[in-house]
Amino acid sequence: MIDAIAIQHKAQVMFNTLRTQSFGLQPPISSPGIAISPNAKPPAARGFTLIEILVVVVILGILAAIVVPKVMEHPGEARQVRAKQDVQAIVTALNTYKLDNFTYPGTEQGIDALVHKPSGTPDAPNWHGYLDKLPKDPWGRPYMYLHPGAHGDIDVFSYGADGKPGGEGEDKDVGNWD
Repeated sequence: MIDAIAIQHKAQVMFNTLRTQSFGLQPPISSPGIAISPNAKPPAARGFTLIEILVVVVILGILAAIVVPKVMEHPGEARQVRAKQDVQAIVTALNTYKLDNFTYPGTEQGIDALVHKPSGTPDAPNWHGYLDKLPKDPWGRPYMYLHPGAHGDIDVFSYGADGKPGGEGEDKDVGNWD
């Protein structure tokens, strides 16, 4: 057993000597019980070159030049879509309110009844908070509410960008009847 260890040690010393003389390589640092592969390479430095970074910046610039104008052409449409989503969320909360309390809040109670327990009639015996806070429309005004509504049992709507009934484009009314 001792001969095998001595032979292995001599072979390792000879390999390291040959490696140092032939290739100018330093012998690996080892400690007892840890074997280092003779083919092991030192870890390569990681990172990006300046050219790689510049290529990425140029590609991002080109994408921004193409995409941003397309998105910025339609801010009115984006506000209309957001208003429709808000209206739908309010209608969903109102429907839950009705399931709990057997009726929608009255026009006088308004959609504030979704955030604060309403007083007056109709009573809300099983009320709990339905929304954390009331959203404002994308133009900064509160959403309107009618019960009974002109278009259905309830109407939740915004008058659009101009804040007036009717209109076209961004000024168009957005309601749960759309």
